[in-house]
Amino acid sequence: MDNSASPEPPGAEPRWQPLAAVDRRVLGVLVEKAKTTPDGYPMSVKAVCTGSNQKSNRFPLMELEPEDVEESLDRLRQLGAVGMIEGHGRVTKYRHYAYEWLGVDKVEAAVMAELLLRGTQTEGELRGRASRMEPIPDLAALRPIFAGLKAKGLVLSVTPEGRGHVVTHALHQPHELERI
Repeated sequence: MDNSASPEPPGAEPRWQPLAAVDRRVLGVLVEKAKTTPDGYPMSVKAVCTGSNQKSNRFPLMELEPEDVEESLDRLRQLGAVGMIEGHGRVTKYRHYAYEWLGVDKVEAAVMAELLLRGTQTEGELRGRASRMEPIPDLAALRPIFAGLKAKGLVLSVTPEGRGHVVTHALHQPHELERI
């Protein structure tokens, strides 16, 4: 049984908003693991904590405690970005509503997850990393995805477009965006 706010109906306006760093990591982990390890999804607090503290494919590295993850999951549930699943074994598990919450398709969700997990990066780095979750054959295939994410206000250019173009997500807190 799902005891959280239900995801938005198709065609509804996305509800995304800036998130704290811990919340971005937790949401990114849920999206990534749903795509890369579907047998372990939905995820327990312990699994989300382990994924959040991974030493690879993460920047910055974090040392979150289960309590930090539980608090983050509660905040994300209140925003409608995450749902709690009960009756899926003995442990409460969580799933993301990123498609609805962000208003993205599956490839856009992979790009956003990678940005949430690693932060600011070049288009080339992002293409290679997001391709672990969804196939993106080359930069030419990535550019229309970026255009769609930019149109939704989810992706920002940090440097001028062209070789070495650096991008980030727009879910940073305002004070963080000023530093970027």
